[in-house]
Amino acid sequence: MAIKFGRPIENPRATRQAASLDLVVRPRRNRRNAWVRRMVRENTLTTDDLIWPLFVVDGSRLRVPVPSMPGVERLSIDEAVRAAEHAARLDIPCIALFPYTDPSLRDEDGSEATNPDNLICRTVRAIKKEVPDIGILCDVALDPYTSHGHDGLLRGEEIVNDETVAVLVEQALVQARAGCDIIAPSDMMDGRVGAIRAALDDDGRSEVVIMAYAAKFASAFYGPFRDAVGSSKTLMGDKRTYQMDPANTDEALREVELDIEEGADMVMVKPGMPYLDVLWRVKDAFALPTFAYQVSGEYAMIMAAANNGWLDGERAMMESLIAFKRAGADGVLSYFALRVAEKLKAAG
Repeated sequence: MAIKFGRPIENPRATRQAASLDLVVRPRRNRRNAWVRRMVRENTLTTDDLIWPLFVVDGSRLRVPVPSMPGVERLSIDEAVRAAEHAARLDIPCIALFPYTDPSLRDEDGSEATNPDNLICRTVRAIKKEVPDIGILCDVALDPYTSHGHDGLLRGEEIVNDETVAVLVEQALVQARAGCDIIAPSDMMDGRVGAIRAALDDDGRSEVVIMAYAAKFASAFYGPFRDAVGSSKTLMGDKRTYQMDPANTDEALREVELDIEEGADMVMVKPGMPYLDVLWRVKDAFALPTFAYQVSGEYAMIMAAANNGWLDGERAMMESLIAFKRAGADGVLSYFALRVAEKLKAAG
């Protein structure tokens, strides 16, 4: 049907020539050429929007593939330093570190998390020595360190809140003392942001940023990540008593508000693409720097489909990331970050 000033023309049987002459509004004019599409584009993805998660493992000159995440590897500290150098050359502003902890170092209380010479702390010091200007984000949670795979302390069948928070505070302090720039509590215990903020300030580290995993959902999309950090085989039960119900969005806003009141400088929604509505609501409600985590399952699905020839992997990668920007994200943690940065740099 031909359109004139946004309304249907009364005579739908008009000739094609007459109909085309009656068209006043033609949105396709702004799509005709690449230069005009760039000029009217509402959202733009740049390297400034990227945080690159890295998995680290003890050893030297090691790059261990993660089978459920094609293209992702666990890196020894020396390789992680090289990866950080590469990221800095591509203007990626920040990397996020996650450990694969040797099973012999895992125990019921996750005591290795508070060891000032643990794998993460050694990695932070090594990277800061060689690449001082890149930001480093460290995850605060106990699941890579506990023998039961939970983010908190397990007492009987319960994940205890306040005892866990005390351990998380110590974990955050050892990471900050090693040189971490952003402390990112991902555990979803009540009150942990306020406790960490107070401890950092008391320790003379008021400049350390807190990015709270403020709306983290009990999701099926975390499986490959748990393979990467080695907790998938150890996890007892599930995490639904502390991670959020995927059905709730109002609750997400309450969680975010609490973390902001407790001193969070930035907030995160996790997972990413299945929760774009939550991301939008959070950014709209609070206007605080808001990030999304394109989690391992999202990455693995795109890679699996691309590797099977079912979709154009490069286009799907870029489209997925611009979706986060469109929904209001100030940045995205993504395993695609390096590939995206290389693509953006090549495009000039």
